[in-house]
Amino acid sequence: MTTAETIQQRLEPMFPGLMGIDIEDATPDRVTARLRVRPALCTAGDILHGGALMALADTLGAVGTLLNMPQGKRTTTTDSSTKFMAPAPLETTVAAECRPLHLGRTTMVWQTEVRTDSGRLCAVITQTQLVLDG
Repeated sequence: MTTAETIQQRLEPMFPGLMGIDIEDATPDRVTARLRVRPALCTAGDILHGGALMALADTLGAVGTLLNMPQGKRTTTTDSSTKFMAPAPLETTVAAECRPLHLGRTTMVWQTEVRTDSGRLCAVITQTQLVLDG
């Protein structure tokens, strides 16, 4: 059985672990995570870098796809679109929630909302994951 804890352990030695992504919940229809905004993830003005927001969403979409695809398959992102709404300041935490828009045999489309501690919407990211033979 795949749990948020086992997914976190798998991600820890990879880029999501380096970023500090903390998977809170992972089910086939919803993946949530938190990310502390620290200096290494910021850009000018002490706000979370847009690439960090995109990488957070990309990670959650990939996790969701893994939870929905057959054993022996793998996935890769083919498309991603990000709409930035508000900054995430240094020394805060953002919360991300990712939900499927389409769960197909060969492609899956996921949408992630990222919000500040106060609930303000920072970004909406929509991505397409391709399901490939392992």
